[in-house]
Amino acid sequence: MTTTERPTATPADQAAVAALPQRIIAAWGAHDADAFASVFADDATMIISGVHVKGRQQIRGFMAGAFAGPYQGTQVVGTPFELRQIGPDVILLLTEGGVRSKTETEVKPENVVRASWLAVREDGEWRLAAYQNTPRD
Repeated sequence: MTTTERPTATPADQAAVAALPQRIIAAWGAHDADAFASVFADDATMIISGVHVKGRQQIRGFMAGAFAGPYQGTQVVGTPFELRQIGPDVILLLTEGGVRSKTETEVKPENVVRASWLAVREDGEWRLAAYQNTPRD
């Protein structure tokens, strides 16, 4: 078996990719579906419990409805625990977090998720090509 040596992400690339969850958190906090979707590539995929949407516009549409409905008044939190470069313009970020109400200080244990964020560099900017989460336990 042969192994392929992967490139090491530069500190600037690591910081840019690690900032993607913070952009999502800020957009979620403002219930801003446009800002939320702007983090994704045009042809991105988002998979969360019971939901599979493809494309930035579908992601925006889903989140607009969710912010007006089941996610109204909620906040999302997440903490990166692993970041590794897969290729020259591809970085995988893993986080743990979840959705909580504005009155909660922590995510309920049964609502904690682990998420995979596949970031790609497009025209010099890091965007999400794919996002998926699953219950932690």
